[in-house]
Amino acid sequence: MSNPFFGVTLHSVGGLAAGSFYVPFKKVKKWAWESYWLIQGVAAWVIMPTLAALITAPHLGQVLAQSPAKSMLMSYLFGALWGIGGLTFGLSMRYLGMSLGYAIALGFCATFGTLIPPLYQGQLGKTFGSVSGLTVLLGILICLAGIATCAWAGIRKERELTDDQKKAAIKEFSLAKGFAVAVFSGS
Repeated sequence: MSNPFFGVTLHSVGGLAAGSFYVPFKKVKKWAWESYWLIQGVAAWVIMPTLAALITAPHLGQVLAQSPAKSMLMSYLFGALWGIGGLTFGLSMRYLGMSLGYAIALGFCATFGTLIPPLYQGQLGKTFGSVSGLTVLLGILICLAGIATCAWAGIRKERELTDDQKKAAIKEFSLAKGFAVAVFSGS
């Protein structure tokens, strides 16, 4: 049974949660980003999922004990990859700043996240052989155009600013490093 309102509610809660990690930034500006990212990561990737699972899944221990070993292994593997993606996402913020880093990393994340599952399942041609699939493909192209626009803006910004101005705005600004890390993070 589908419930669109419940889905929209969950997306809203997810959006609120995703955006709320900025709240303490003013209090931790003098911290190394690694320290803040580690604390945020433990809270977001260990504590909260465990609490959510304990609250929402009756008999969680039994469910996990009865889960297939391959499913558990794949969950851990993709969880680790997701953690690496989160870490490199943080590095892209370090080298590019929030606006440029977010646009590039999340743009690639949306693109790869849309293309890889049907590619892995061998259904990429089938997926884009329908009107809805072509609409999704158009969305991907618009996303890639947005990434290109943001990258172009970053290149222009880098050329216009002196090294001192770059360091004043973003202490470790590096378009090349940041773009490479953002692409890796998004994939």
